[in-house]
Amino acid sequence: MPRVSDEHLTARRDQILDAAVTRFAVNGFQATGMAEVITESGLSAGAVYRYFAGKDDLIRAIVDRILGRAVAGFEEWLAGREDPDPAEAVATAVELVAGIAERGPVDATRVAVQAWAEALRNPVVHDVARGAYGTIRGYFRQVAVRAQAAGRLPADADADQLAAAMFSLVIGFLLQRLLLGDVPAPDYGAAVRALLTAAS
Repeated sequence: MPRVSDEHLTARRDQILDAAVTRFAVNGFQATGMAEVITESGLSAGAVYRYFAGKDDLIRAIVDRILGRAVAGFEEWLAGREDPDPAEAVATAVELVAGIAERGPVDATRVAVQAWAEALRNPVVHDVARGAYGTIRGYFRQVAVRAQAAGRLPADADADQLAAAMFSLVIGFLLQRLLLGDVPAPDYGAAVRALLTAAS
């Protein structure tokens, strides 16, 4: 039997993940079973289970994939900045979220929000989400520390809490975008810049 290429294996795995994101975005984690994901993928049950042992394994991979994209993008942005502007950091993160939403056949941020609720009951999802969100908040902490050193933020402020506040602005954008639909990323980023500039 000829060896299957790594590219083929990656493409099949992505095909399954895309199908799962589509189903979860429409029906949520609880209301979606593996049978629906298998049907959406167009593959056999055996092919799907070759990559994912069950729904928890699939959810973990999806959350890791979605949040991983945000982590990678923000890490790249931060790497080139010794003196980051906190407002620009938030605006950049918001643009990354909007970019993730526009990739693929459905808005993957719908799944990210559902992952928050799932994390409260499912230890597997909780661990993945906590790790990814903790990493993103850690990047905001780096922004805060560097901004404090540059005099952009008060030196006596708690860097952990500054990071939490910046991260909250991104989470707020995500929720308002999905629930209200009237917060375009560029406008929200501009508003954050105005707000933080006025506050300083």
